[in-house]
This record gives sequence, structure tokens and C-alpha cells, in this order.
Amino acid sequence: MSRKYKVRDNTRLHFVTFATVYWIDIFTRAEYKNIVLDSLLYCQKNKGLDIYAWCIMTNHVHLIIGTESSLPLHGIIRDFKAFTSRRLREAIEENPQESRKKWLQWIMTNAGRRNSNNDSWQLWQQDYHPIELFTYPVIKQKLDYIHQNPVEAGFVFQSEDWQYSSAGDYAGLKGFLDIILVDE
Repeated sequence: MSRKYKVRDNTRLHFVTFATVYWIDIFTRAEYKNIVLDSLLYCQKNKGLDIYAWCIMTNHVHLIIGTESSLPLHGIIRDFKAFTSRRLREAIEENPQESRKKWLQWIMTNAGRRNSNNDSWQLWQQDYHPIELFTYPVIKQKLDYIHQNPVEAGFVFQSEDWQYSSAGDYAGLKGFLDIILVDE
């Protein structure tokens, strides 16, 4: 990963994106998206992750995050990605309705073997491209980008209708997981 995209100041907000290897559409099932949400909640409650905006698409996750914790943000992200990768692997392998099971296993196994940082399985791309948000216009641009992603993809007409996003919370609606947003 380039030095340009490193978390230098944990106290600043960062826009990050986690994409699956080969941009595979993993998050087409609610149970897989819920694993990501549960892990974000865990990181929020137990690791000091502050979540200001989020959106789960079919093959990537966008967040605006920060931390006041003594744990470094890059460590929280590393742990999040490692845990969700293991948990999603289990969920895919144990899901009797997963019609793409063998194919997903093959893709993730091959991706893991090609990466010297892994031994047998890789779900997430290595990088997460953290962008420090330093001015209100930049924050607003990233927030709009996150919330408009499902609209641009053609999944919904209005951003607040995407169940797996904080857009509904920002629109004043009770979102799917409105407790995930920092409200203190």
C-alpha cells in the first residue's frame, strides 16, 4: 500500500472503502451483510471505533470513521477485516442455500494462495485506501458519495431507501441500524 494512503492521525475522520477480491458480489444475502454490521457494532463498542456514515454494497463497504481510542485506526480495520473474513467464510460454507458456494470457495482460496499475507483464503482486497477528511466540503462530498452509491448502482431511487446505509438516519428516518452512528 502506498504511503499516500496511510492513517496518520487517528483523531481525524477518514473515508475508507473495503472491497472484496475481484469485486465479487458477496453481500447479496442479508445474513452476510449482518455479519459486517455486527462486526462494526463490536468494533464500535469494544475497540472505540466511531462510525459517522456507512453503506454496504454488494461487493464493497464504505465508511466514514475515526477513533479517540488508544488503539490505532489501522489496527481496528485490520481486526475487522480479519474477523469478517473468517466469519463470512464460515457462513458461506455452512449456508445450504448458497448456490455459489463452490465457486466462492474456489475464488477466495485462489486469491489467498496468491497473496503472501494469507495462507488459504482471502475475502477482502489488501488495501482500504484511507482518505483523511479535513474540511467540511470534503466531508460532505464523501458523505454524499457514500449515500448516493446505491442510487447510482440502480438499487433504489432515493438514498434513504437503501436498508444497509446510514442515509435513512441522516434523513431523519429510523434506519436499519441507526444505533451504529455516533450520536454522543
